[in-house]
Amino acid sequence: MQKLDRLGWAAGFSFKLHGVRIGIRANGESCLNSALKCLPPSWQIASSPVVDRIYSIIGADNSKRFGRGFNLLYGDHLQLVRSRDQGVLFRTLETDLRLYIAETTKKRIFVHAGVVGWRDKAIVIPGRSFSGKSTLVAEFVKVGASYYSDEYAVIDARGCVHPFLKPLELRDQGDTRQTKVSISDLGGQAGTRALPVSLVLVTRFREGAAWRPRKLSPGQGVLELLANTVSARRQPEQAMAALQKVVTTATILKGIRGHAPNLVSTLLELGEHGTKVKSRK
Repeated sequence: MQKLDRLGWAAGFSFKLHGVRIGIRANGESCLNSALKCLPPSWQIASSPVVDRIYSIIGADNSKRFGRGFNLLYGDHLQLVRSRDQGVLFRTLETDLRLYIAETTKKRIFVHAGVVGWRDKAIVIPGRSFSGKSTLVAEFVKVGASYYSDEYAVIDARGCVHPFLKPLELRDQGDTRQTKVSISDLGGQAGTRALPVSLVLVTRFREGAAWRPRKLSPGQGVLELLANTVSARRQPEQAMAALQKVVTTATILKGIRGHAPNLVSTLLELGEHGTKVKSRK
């Protein structure tokens, strides 16, 4: 860390989000401008230089005495990236930033999940990468649901879900690469306020599967959500308290699904999340 501190940084700033304070410094203005595009939604500039974590960015184009043609990213004293591809650096920064805030904030609980709003209630779809949650979120948005997140359900102490408005990231079946998609491209709108949860969908995709879910008990629902909660080990009591509030108002359904449009149509037409509704045209 002392070696990094002595490099002489050209630019830097600090910001805060959900009570976590982050610093970013770079050896060139262009790197700092690119870093700004990686920040999680709803961040605010922090007035204090004291931070919980600092990221140091060394761009190859601006480095004459350090890096030897490589782009370098450090999280505190640990090297996170050493690559000639600057895109790799900023994708890593974006991911690590979100994960660090999710792990360390004491103001919210972050659950790996997609979230949409429907009729003033939230539908939460817990799951890790490749579970198909982003595809389901996109289909809900196409039929009129409001977009909240395709990565984290941000839950407060009351059990309500807050927007985490990053671009949707979708991949074609069998492809590991993701493409960012704006909500406007889907003809949808983003949510703006916290919502209570009416439905928790625990599901994964299987080609040709029919949707035959089983209803889980509140206790089983807590376990499913806890398995996808980022801070479950660090802050177990806080996580349990918030998740218990979620399951007291929500229906929890678990089952294998087929293609996303079929499931979304079934759920909204049958009203399995508590109210009989029809898909908006």
